[in-house]
Amino acid sequence: MSGIHSAAPGPDLSAIADYIMPDIPEQRADLGFVFGTRQGVEEFCLTAHSLWQRKMFDRLLISGGATLGQAETEAEVIAERLLQMGVPRDVMILEKSATNTGENVIFSRRTLAETMALDDIKSVLVIGKICSLRRYLMTLERHWPGLVLSAAPVNFFGVNKAHWHTHADFRARVLAEFEKIPDYLQRDFLRELALKN
Repeated sequence: MSGIHSAAPGPDLSAIADYIMPDIPEQRADLGFVFGTRQGVEEFCLTAHSLWQRKMFDRLLISGGATLGQAETEAEVIAERLLQMGVPRDVMILEKSATNTGENVIFSRRTLAETMALDDIKSVLVIGKICSLRRYLMTLERHWPGLVLSAAPVNFFGVNKAHWHTHADFRARVLAEFEKIPDYLQRDFLRELALKN
């Protein structure tokens, strides 16, 4: 990462994209982990439902609290839609207090420990916003190291990943992630990944 941030003046958009949105193929995992959201809920649910249909995880953890002044938690909104799609309730484990990515992981470990042995979870399939993918993975590495990680990034921007820089919101979010990760690393919120970009 330091090499990217200390590069010559002017953003290397390709390098930024490769770093923030790494290509990590989906792998079957012990646990699917949905990082909650208020945006792109339908796309999140379609992705999680498809993964469940393909038997890509045994249990699905959905993490997200009452954000943006909403009474219903992110986890409840997503779980309700997945139930409508046919995902059984007993497949899902809800963590309903987290309001940021660190809490998603920390609180979810506590919630999981109430229903299953954490030592039985060796692999996690991350389901989250494509523009925040690196941060999700780095947060897991910091607070739950030793897992085999794979990812199913959710792109709800309406443009292909290759054209992220042409979409104002997509571009702004990716660049914001790129700017804040060094500070988060310094504050020990994250740990770097051994990924080849």
